[in-house]
Amino acid sequence: MELKEKQKKILDVAVELFKEKGYMGSSVRDLATKLNIKAASLYAHIRSKEEILEWVCFGIAQEFFDKLQEVKNTEVAPKDKLNLFLDRHLSVVLKNRDVTHIYSNEWKHLEERLPEFVELRKNYQQEVEELISEIYKAENWELKSPSFTTRFILHTLNNSYFWFKRSSDSTDEITEEIRDKILFGLLGNVN
Repeated sequence: MELKEKQKKILDVAVELFKEKGYMGSSVRDLATKLNIKAASLYAHIRSKEEILEWVCFGIAQEFFDKLQEVKNTEVAPKDKLNLFLDRHLSVVLKNRDVTHIYSNEWKHLEERLPEFVELRKNYQQEVEELISEIYKAENWELKSPSFTTRFILHTLNNSYFWFKRSSDSTDEITEEIRDKILFGLLGNVN
């Protein structure tokens, strides 16, 4: 999805607005006001408010898939691959905190493309589950519930932006702390 320059500006302002008021609490008029243009002028660049939500949800989903493919295509030891996955997924989350918030909380408001998005989320979860299962198998670790473990990891990673202030914490420190906590919770140690 390649956005034009004006659409990128609209997206940036919409993300701020959706984060502040929620998707349902935001209107096209609110967005136009923040952009200092007339609401009717906005429709020269977007079909609807829902299209902007599609840009957010499908755009960051693509980033997650791209990072996952990088991990899958990397030839490293299984435990290193798990660390790499956690790092890459978190890098997307922490680089896009507000977008991740909207992706995680507002996707349910997609109407036209909701079934497609639900399928996309399922596919991502399935691919992550397969990766985790392969890692566990290669390391001879016991994995009682691959589905639960995957959902736990993704939920933890996707909601990590809540726990840290933007200005005071280094992304590397956050990533390391979350990775260590997840690995300790899964394995009982981080070594």
